[in-house]
Amino acid sequence: MKPLLSILLACTSFALFAQTPCSNGTAGGFACNDYDLQSQIPLSTMNSTRANDSWGWTDPLDGKEYAIMCLIEGVAFIDISDPVNPVYLGKLPSHGGSSTWRDAKTYGNFAFVVSEDSGHGMQIFDLTKLRDVNNPPVIFNEDAHYSGFGSAHNIVINEETAYAYGVGTTANGGGPHFVNIQDPLNPVNEGGYAAAGYCHDAYVVIYNGPDTDYSGREILFGSNETEVVIIDVTDKTNPQTISTIDYNNLEYTHQGWLTEDHRYFLLGDEQDEINLGLDTRTLVFDFEDLDNPTLSFEHTGETAATDHNGFVKGDTFYLSNNAAGLRVLDISEIGGGTMTEIGYFDTHIENNEAGYNGAWSVYPYFESGNIVISDRTQGFVLVKKSEPLGISEVSASEVIVFPNPASEEIVLQSEAGFINKAVIVDILGNILFSEDVLTSEENRIDISNFSEGIYFLIINNTITKKIIKK
Repeated sequence: MKPLLSILLACTSFALFAQTPCSNGTAGGFACNDYDLQSQIPLSTMNSTRANDSWGWTDPLDGKEYAIMCLIEGVAFIDISDPVNPVYLGKLPSHGGSSTWRDAKTYGNFAFVVSEDSGHGMQIFDLTKLRDVNNPPVIFNEDAHYSGFGSAHNIVINEETAYAYGVGTTANGGGPHFVNIQDPLNPVNEGGYAAAGYCHDAYVVIYNGPDTDYSGREILFGSNETEVVIIDVTDKTNPQTISTIDYNNLEYTHQGWLTEDHRYFLLGDEQDEINLGLDTRTLVFDFEDLDNPTLSFEHTGETAATDHNGFVKGDTFYLSNNAAGLRVLDISEIGGGTMTEIGYFDTHIENNEAGYNGAWSVYPYFESGNIVISDRTQGFVLVKKSEPLGISEVSASEVIVFPNPASEEIVLQSEAGFINKAVIVDILGNILFSEDVLTSEENRIDISNFSEGIYFLIINNTITKKIIKK
């Protein structure tokens, strides 16, 4: 049976780049630091010319991971269970026309899609359809439709309460629009909140932070163009503004995300780099007291690129930084006013200037560690943190492998005696080479037929070496 990548290349004319380690600051033509390229699917494969937002879904039945890629004319679904050989399964066309802005989130086994397409409403799609797709790519149909609003800039879902919040909609003056999705195929309009004005993006959570006055309440943190708004939306019939906060050099309050302890809110202003000439700026608010939020500090990034969407996972902040691509920051010392960039993968090779080019969004929540980057022109890009050297490799000084990286063959030398067994596996654990008895202290292994990427050489069942095929 042919490898999937070979089948794809034989059946199509598009270029699909796969499994390229970050070496000497580049991977597959992209600038990088400590993040490897797993694979890429260009927009042409998805019959599109522009990408925007992205999200992900993990099938609870078998743990398979799927990327959800928003495009100007619909939503693409990609099977990334084999991250080196992703499969473009097909597309759900827009309910209206095309639009630069489209957004999708998930609840259970359903995706909910909104767009600024006029009259688009909210599409509901059963993700379990992705389990059995014959002869991909296919055109999918929506399973239900909600028309309680027309266009919407974004959608937020609180999976704990099964409520979707349309924001920037044609209803409620653009304020949050409440939709009960406890029965996903039969969404129910439960009103909205116009008092705080237009909401561009939001984060909604059952609050469990330091302000015990609001413990257990459903709180919406809105990025409302000119301020951050904190709203108690527990009672959908009577939502209440708790507080608002602005900041210096305010240009456009775009999007923010809470730390997992609900103490700090990391905000991006979409236009301060463009209009004021600032380097990438992340504002960190202290929400110890929700009635009296304060600005804790501002973090300045490494480039002049415009920040876009940022997400927190543990002590790490993953920022889609437009022309600077994915930037990864350590926020473990955020309480002390410190954030530190620890890696990046730059999908916009032309420059790192301010403006609306490059990475629109990222999705860092897959258990596998694979991270989706939706780049406006590069399309779907999948990356993963570079694998660290194992303890056995550091201590195995008696075994030498060279050259590394290699293109044709690798040489094994042992200073301590004969090598009894050598096995080479790929990142999925597939055995590509195995020899039980090697006959000398120097052995040559042909890897010329391997695809470019990362492999692991296991020696005598105890020593592991990472090798790179270039």
